[in-house]
Amino acid sequence: MSVEERIREAAGRAAAERGVELVHVETARSSGRGALTVRIFIEKPEGVTHVDCAAVSHHLGTILDVEDFIPTAYTLEVSSPGLERGLYKLADYERFAGQPARLKTRRALGTQRNFRGTLRGTEGDNVVFEDRTSGEVRIPFEAIDNANLEIDVRAEFRYAEQRTREASGEA
Repeated sequence: MSVEERIREAAGRAAAERGVELVHVETARSSGRGALTVRIFIEKPEGVTHVDCAAVSHHLGTILDVEDFIPTAYTLEVSSPGLERGLYKLADYERFAGQPARLKTRRALGTQRNFRGTLRGTEGDNVVFEDRTSGEVRIPFEAIDNANLEIDVRAEFRYAEQRTREASGEA
C-alpha cells in the first residue's frame, strides 16, 4: 500500500470515529524537497464546525505519528470542502444533481474541455450535465480532470433580500 493509500485509510478511520464523512484526501509537496502537506476534507449533514476539524486533526495526527509511515516532515490540514466543494466520486454527481457546477475534462470531448452548467445526475459511468454552451452532454467519469459545485452569488443575494423583505412584512 502506498503512503497516500495509507493516509486515506487512516483519515477514513479518524473521520468515521469522529462521526463525520471523509470527502477527499490530497497530498502536495512544497517547492523542491519541502515538507509534505496532507489535506483532509470532511463533512456532515448539519455542517462541519471548527471543533469537528480539530477533533479529526488531533485524532489523525496521533494515528500518523504512531504508525509513522510518512517518511518526511508533513503539515496536516483538516477542513470542510467549502461551498464550491470538489466532486471526487461518481456518487457526488448524483448527490448534487440539480446544482450548478463547472468541470474540466482530461481531453476534449468534441471541441470542448471546460463545461459550466447544471449537474443532472449519472447514467452508468457517465455524468449527465446540462452545459450552458452545448446543452445536455454525457461525460465519461474517467474523463473528468476536476469538477466543483458553483455558487451563484447573485441568486444567493436575491434570495437573501427576498427573505429579509418577507421577514419585515414587505413581501
